[in-house]
Amino acid sequence: MTVVPLDDLRAQLEPGQRILGLDLGEKTIGLALSDTSLSIATPLKTLKRGKFKVDAAAVASLIREFGVGALIAGLPLNMDGSEGPSAQSARAFARNFSGISAVPIAFMDERLSTAAVTRTLIDADASRRRRKELVDKMAAAYILQAALDRLKRRL
Repeated sequence: MTVVPLDDLRAQLEPGQRILGLDLGEKTIGLALSDTSLSIATPLKTLKRGKFKVDAAAVASLIREFGVGALIAGLPLNMDGSEGPSAQSARAFARNFSGISAVPIAFMDERLSTAAVTRTLIDADASRRRRKELVDKMAAAYILQAALDRLKRRL
């Protein structure tokens, strides 16, 4: 399996590779992309969830297109730190994806990421429709940015 601890991820990257962030929801997958210096996360797009093979093929295509060397998947822990069905689903996606790709995957605690992004969008006076369009990819960027910040502190 290519699931690795977040702190070990940087050593597995080649210079110039990017990291792709995933917010694995029930209905959608929010995606965000780092820059090549691994400093800034940018919202990329939102995929409508379908069958695993279709979702995995879309992620694999982005890996090739953008020179991605690793994935950060949000791990939706319960507020007490335990893992519920959503966290198990995220782990299952990573486990299944590692069967088709050698790209390492690390998890990042995503508690309250969607709430934080939603609050930001409300403060920016975004309509409900606009928030629905943006929240998943922005949550992916929020998760990825937290991981990038943590990786920078470890240097």
